[in-house]
Amino acid sequence: MKEKGETGRRHLPVIVKILAGLLLVCAVGIAGYIIYMQMNYYRIEDHTALEAGNNQEQILKAGETYTAVTCNIGFGAYGPDYSFFMDTGEMEDGARTVGKYGKAISRESVETNTESAVKELEKLNADFMLLQEVDVDADRSYHMNQKETLIERFEDYGNVFASNFHSAYLFYPFSDPHGAVEAGLLNFSRYEIREAERRSYPVDNSFVTKFTDLDRCFAVMRLPVEGGKELVLINSHMSAYDEGGQIRARQLELLNSVMEEEYQAGNYVIVGGDFNHALGEAVAEGFPSKQKYPAWVSILTQEEMAEGIRIVQAENELEIPTCRGADIPYTKGVNFTTVVDGFLASDNIKATAKNVDTDFGYSDHNPVLLWFELAE
Repeated sequence: MKEKGETGRRHLPVIVKILAGLLLVCAVGIAGYIIYMQMNYYRIEDHTALEAGNNQEQILKAGETYTAVTCNIGFGAYGPDYSFFMDTGEMEDGARTVGKYGKAISRESVETNTESAVKELEKLNADFMLLQEVDVDADRSYHMNQKETLIERFEDYGNVFASNFHSAYLFYPFSDPHGAVEAGLLNFSRYEIREAERRSYPVDNSFVTKFTDLDRCFAVMRLPVEGGKELVLINSHMSAYDEGGQIRARQLELLNSVMEEEYQAGNYVIVGGDFNHALGEAVAEGFPSKQKYPAWVSILTQEEMAEGIRIVQAENELEIPTCRGADIPYTKGVNFTTVVDGFLASDNIKATAKNVDTDFGYSDHNPVLLWFELAE
C-alpha cells in the first residue's frame, strides 16, 4: 500500500509543469501584446497638409470685430460623475486619489454630453471654433463619430480636422480598458481658410507614455485678410501628464518660434486651445478647493511668450475656472480647478476674453470666448 506522502510527491512535478506552462502562456501573451503595440505605434509627419472641408468664401477685414471659442469636449465622457484613470491627486488630509474609468460610463452619456457641448457652442455662436478631444472612432466613446456629428450640426462653417490621437487597443485599466482611439482637433470657420497644416509637437517617447499619451500637435490655419495680410489661427493641445513640465517647455519653444515668425512677417496671430498650463500665476491657485496643488500643473507666464505675443487674460479669470481635476467626480469647491484654456494673440490684435461657466456639466473643461479686432 502506497503512502499518501509518496502520492503527493508524484503529483508535485505535474503541478509545477502546469504552473510553468501557464506562466509561459502569460509571458508569450504579454510579449505578443507589446509587439502589437509597438508595430502599431507611429507619429504623423510634421508639416502635414490639412484639407479645409466646406470652405467658406468670406474674407476677413481689419477694423471689424470677430469672435472665437476654444472648447475641450473631453470625448463626451466627462460628466460630473466621471473620473479618469490617468488622473491622480491628493486631498487636504493627505488621502491619495486616482480616477476610475478608462472609457466613458456609457454610450448614452457620450451622446448626452456631446449634445450639451453642441448646444453650448450654438448659443455662443462664434465665428471660429477650436475644439479638442473630438473622437472619430474610439472604444472610449463607444464609437460615436463626434467629428461627423459636429460637422453636420455646424454645416454653415468650413472645417479642418487634425488627428492627434491614433492608438492601438490599450488594454488598461484592466477593469475598464481605454481601447483603440482615433481622435483630434476639430476647427470651424465662417471665413475662408486659404491653407492649413498640422505641426507635430515634441512628445515623451518613453516606453509606456508613448502608448498612453496623444500624438500632440497644433493645427495652423491661414485666413486671408483684405489688404494682403493673413490671420494665422492656431488650435493647440499641449501635453498633460508631464510632471515638471519638461516636454511642455519644448512644445512651447516650438509654438513660440512659429508665432514669432508669423508676427515678424506682418501677419496677425491667434492661438487658442488647451495649454495644460495655468495661464498665469494668479489663476494657478486662484480657486477654493479641498485638494492640494497637483504636480501636473505648470504655469505659463507672459515672460515666456515670444516677442509681440501676449496671453489674453479673461476678464473673469479669477471667477470662472476652465479645468477641473478628474481624479474624483466633480463637486464644486472640492476638486482642484484652474485656468488652462484660453488664447494668445499678437500685439496687432485688440482682444478680450471671457471664461464661460458651464459648471463642468459635460466636460472637465469650460469654454473660453474671445472677441478680437485686427488692427488696421
